[in-house]
Amino acid sequence: MENLFSGDGQLAELAQMAYGMVMAYAPKVLLAIVTLIIGLWLINRFVGVLDKKLGAKDPTLNKFLCGLISAILKIMLIISAASMIGIATTSFIAVVGAAGLAIGLALQGSLANFAGGVLILIFKPFKVGDVIEAQGFFGSVVEIQILYTIINTFDNRRIIIPNGDLSNSSLINVNAYERRRADMVFGIGYGDDIDKAKAILKRLVEADERAYMDPAPAIFVGGLGDSSVDINVRVWTDTPNVWPLIWDMQEKVKKAFDAEGVTIPFPQRDVHLHEVKAG
Repeated sequence: MENLFSGDGQLAELAQMAYGMVMAYAPKVLLAIVTLIIGLWLINRFVGVLDKKLGAKDPTLNKFLCGLISAILKIMLIISAASMIGIATTSFIAVVGAAGLAIGLALQGSLANFAGGVLILIFKPFKVGDVIEAQGFFGSVVEIQILYTIINTFDNRRIIIPNGDLSNSSLINVNAYERRRADMVFGIGYGDDIDKAKAILKRLVEADERAYMDPAPAIFVGGLGDSSVDINVRVWTDTPNVWPLIWDMQEKVKKAFDAEGVTIPFPQRDVHLHEVKAG
């Protein structure tokens, strides 16, 4: 027992080795921890400032770029901290590379979303603030992140769509052009005066300040339905005014037709009864 705790004892040797390792690595570990803490704080501050600056200039790019820069800087910080402790960075990078390959194979969908985000930022089919219709949803683009695009619908729902789906499928960008054509159809009875109905529609369109007169509005008979004569109205207006113009015209046309004796018929069907005499 005395030999175990003597200077030449095995326990004493282990304690001396442990003490030597603590004295050798403790400062390095402490320095690495301090470096990590300060580095993460600096990275978060830098990304926050960059996000604010880019958000003022290009809100489409800032979330994607800031997320990417943040991930790269944090990986570099971890590698630097590992090298301070004494871990060989070459082997560490090799391990990270192998782990990255395995993770990449397991997360192929996420990589596709990342590639989709890059394509969206390069070709810019839409930008933050645009109103788009995609993947069965209709709303305003709020953020384009590394993997996902976030849109808010007009009934205040938050929709998160993978970038891979957006870059590989069709979508409608409502705000791509400053002007759009508002298409409307109004049905009148077969016994009503077509010219009178067209004159009413023309008067209502010309009285609306949101409707452009160049190009001139188009008012024409678009079809003969089962119960009505369908008159098409096509008017150019500013993109934000399309639906307000259509909604207002629906009400104005109904009131004007009622006031001037033009009917808007219900679907109807004629039934003919034949009397069959008994033999």
